[in-house]
Amino acid sequence: MQQLLAPIHAFLRCETPQTWIDTAKLSTSLDELLIDHCNCELKAAQTAMFLLRRYALDKDSGRLLLAWAKPYEEFVYLKERNIEQFLSRDVKKNELAAQFIPNEHFEFAADLIPPLIRLIKEEFHHFEQVLELMHARQIPYHNIRAGRYAKGMMSHVTTHEKHILRDKLIVGAYIEARSCERFAKLAPYLDTELSRFYISLLRSEARHYEDYLKLAQRVSSEDISERVAYFGEREAELIMAMDDEFRFHSGQPL
Repeated sequence: MQQLLAPIHAFLRCETPQTWIDTAKLSTSLDELLIDHCNCELKAAQTAMFLLRRYALDKDSGRLLLAWAKPYEEFVYLKERNIEQFLSRDVKKNELAAQFIPNEHFEFAADLIPPLIRLIKEEFHHFEQVLELMHARQIPYHNIRAGRYAKGMMSHVTTHEKHILRDKLIVGAYIEARSCERFAKLAPYLDTELSRFYISLLRSEARHYEDYLKLAQRVSSEDISERVAYFGEREAELIMAMDDEFRFHSGQPL
């Protein structure tokens, strides 16, 4: 695990503060932690879907992608929801039998499609896994307001059209890297089932961070090191700042 985490720790500009861990490990925080984690998995899938539809896929393929996500989004956004019904739905879970057609007007379309489709599939699977854990623990899903972390990161994305995709991919790399780091930080403080689950997520989250970073360099004609460092500083500021809401990616609790 240490070998897996070494690049993550080198990439991030700070570790999760102990004050966040002290709050996260409380039994009273578990419901909110799992619900927000569940939401984060869906948002990660939606972000990758947006990038594919915006840049890499033709219109018909984009519609197929939306149809793939529909059951997940309906579960979260509709008031009438049933975890058991969602998890036992007849269609084969998390599968998409489709041939995606690259956007012929974007030269890096073929580079983006395979890693982001794999990421979406894994995030949807993680979403279902968290829901299953919640259902077994009789934790009802309910909507909670998103924290400031992702919005704070996205606020620093350039408005220059040429570099927007590069910046969004770098932001994606930091979000995935921080998720990986927090899974590892939390695991020792959780019960056996949750600890094993969070450790099982480390490899995929580490790969997601690497994929986003590689894609960011691929779509850029310039070295991205300075931009990566810039977002690293902004990410560390968000993590170390005081935060009045506890979320999976929140800062230090007030």
